[in-house]
Amino acid sequence: MNLHGRHALVTGGGTGVGAAIAIALHEAGARVTIAGRRSEPLEVLAAKHERMQPVGCDVTDAASVSNCFDRAAEANGPIDIAVANAGAALAKPFSKQSTDDLRSMLDVNLVGVFHIWQAALPAMRDAGWGRLICVASTAGLKGYSYVSSYCAAKHGVVGLTRSLALELAETGVTVNAICPGYTETELLGSALDNIVRSTGLTRDQATKTLKRNNPQNRFVQPDEVADAILWLCGDKAGSVNGAALPISGGEV
Repeated sequence: MNLHGRHALVTGGGTGVGAAIAIALHEAGARVTIAGRRSEPLEVLAAKHERMQPVGCDVTDAASVSNCFDRAAEANGPIDIAVANAGAALAKPFSKQSTDDLRSMLDVNLVGVFHIWQAALPAMRDAGWGRLICVASTAGLKGYSYVSSYCAAKHGVVGLTRSLALELAETGVTVNAICPGYTETELLGSALDNIVRSTGLTRDQATKTLKRNNPQNRFVQPDEVADAILWLCGDKAGSVNGAALPISGGEV
């Protein structure tokens, strides 16, 4: 894969899956802007890579996203690849969820993607080439207990992906979603901690419970998600449009 001359922006790019994506794109030759709310992990990662720029960004705030894109373009030129990876999960029984819980899940997981793609699209249209990619989840393809608001948001992301792909089908810009299963990141660690606290299971028991969702009986690795995104960025994936690609060991 050769992405020399391309400029990629990755939200939630300082840790976990986002960092793996940013590194993969960088190693393929792209100039990479990593964006997120926490400056420290962004700066630590960027310091290790010459063509990587950290920029603060709150994806739930359209003005913050606009400022992020302006700063990124000023430093590295128009953005060719926009990976909307920032997200958050809330685990709580439906009966105990509030409207604010639902809105918070929609804001970061769905509205955040909307903001990133709207900011990225004009330059891609002008160039006649672009990649709009989001990191959704298997929760966008099926339901899970105790995360109904998260699932609702991720289902919305998949719907947005499929609809926008049709609108842009003749423009040279493709729109796709990656849908990982449980992936071995800090976010997964927090989910395991929550299961231990709320159920009385041991950490090992909680781990085995989540792994059973994957027919391969393991957690997805961040670099497996990154490799799928890298493939979507290549010209040979130009016919892949409107896909919601599971990275899940056969779970869905």
